[in-house]
Amino acid sequence: MATHARVSTPFGPRTTAAEILDGVDLTGRRMIVTGGASGIGAAAVRALAGAGAAVTVAARNPAQAEPLVAEFAGPGPGSVRAAACDLADLTSVEAFVDAWDGPVHALVANAGVMAIPTRQLSAEVWELQLATNYLGHFALACGLHDSLRAAGSARVVLVSSGAHLREAFDFDDPQFERQPYDRWAAYGRSKVAEVLLAVGIARRWAADGITANALNPGFITTNLQRHMDDETLRAFGAMDEAGNRIEQSYYKTPAQGAATTVLLAASPLVEGVTGRYFDDNQEAEVVAGGPEASGGVAAHAVDPAAADRLWAYATEALTSRRKTA
Repeated sequence: MATHARVSTPFGPRTTAAEILDGVDLTGRRMIVTGGASGIGAAAVRALAGAGAAVTVAARNPAQAEPLVAEFAGPGPGSVRAAACDLADLTSVEAFVDAWDGPVHALVANAGVMAIPTRQLSAEVWELQLATNYLGHFALACGLHDSLRAAGSARVVLVSSGAHLREAFDFDDPQFERQPYDRWAAYGRSKVAEVLLAVGIARRWAADGITANALNPGFITTNLQRHMDDETLRAFGAMDEAGNRIEQSYYKTPAQGAATTVLLAASPLVEGVTGRYFDDNQEAEVVAGGPEASGGVAAHAVDPAAADRLWAYATEALTSRRKTA
């Protein structure tokens, strides 16, 4: 269990991203948001650029970010540009890194896929949810390490999920090569991996002025649910019998869902905080985890030994790929 005092802020679950950054001047800050063309990613981009940051949307299809680019094309301190970066293809990630020049003040690992119905593999033959949600972001963060260090005080933000609570990362069969594929187990484990990445960065890059934290954005209706069938949506209470989407009272708007993201990416309230997990703009309590857990951060997701083991696993995967390339 955590031995430090948990971080508390004056914000709550209904606070918007813009409200988080009210009065914060990000002029001169350069930030990257993966998957920033839609959903909570776009809401985060809008808030960060609105506060003056120069934001790059790293997207599989950069054309989808054109409305955001146009929105900030006029006069003003903030700006938005888009660049190609397919997290499921490490060649694309490396091309993005190679094209980057200068410091990065914040890297927001927001892009993700959820509940892919059947086991699919990335170009590197990784299970696709783990490849997209974790390995691609691991490769991107490591590739941008020097640029993050050059910023002097940089932040890495990992958008995880409450789904990480269900079970620990499976080091014995992370790719579902021997056990039957379960789309929700695969998703949950990939989100555990993202929290462990924040812990791993905190343990390795603090001396470089780089902090890293993970978060649960909450329930928001976005394109992330595109792989969920109607039966699943009904089971979640998100669709009625006629096929109409339902937003429960606890659902957030994209602007509210992006609030904790921009808190960790840019708010002075969390300056120097690292290796933590936040929910509803507060640092979460460490809990036991398991199928019945409904809040907090699971102990298995902030375990330093697991973070080190996963870092070694991903490093070996990247090294092996380069040897065979």
